[in-house]
Amino acid sequence: MAEHVKEVPERKRDDFLRWEDYFMSLASISAMRSKDPNTQVGAAIITAEFKVVGLGYNGMPIGCHDDIMPWGKMGSDLSETKYGFVCHAEMNAIMNKNTHDISGSTMYTTHFPCNECAKLIIQSRIKRVVYLHHKKPQDPIYVAAAFLFDTAGVKCKKFEAEKPSITINLSERPS
Repeated sequence: MAEHVKEVPERKRDDFLRWEDYFMSLASISAMRSKDPNTQVGAAIITAEFKVVGLGYNGMPIGCHDDIMPWGKMGSDLSETKYGFVCHAEMNAIMNKNTHDISGSTMYTTHFPCNECAKLIIQSRIKRVVYLHHKKPQDPIYVAAAFLFDTAGVKCKKFEAEKPSITINLSERPS
């Protein structure tokens, strides 16, 4: 009978996902929900107690059908491009939050926030932003965002992965 008893490990696993990799993974998976053909952005809001309280990705506002909205980057004016319509991932994470107070939280985002999202982040009292990509640091909307963050005391940090790649197999149960 003893041969059928499963041996219990004497200590915890040491190859588990670290907090920062876990939270940036949530932002990255959220970005996969975006229907934007050019840029997919995801964001996750995490409290000081390591609780996930909001997720978002860039997409059209609720009730605006994706198939009839413009997704292009070029047009004769704002109304012919996605820029006049798309809600950014950071905005959606804030709007989707499951708690009334996110003061002191950290936002993990796949892209450095623009100036409009920076204002929302600051107004929400988020104190830290961890970003994966900063594609256009010299673009005025990102220069303005960095200035806003610095002025408001929001710390910004480029994400550094401990595990640069994570595989999720949705067809098998974990051991």
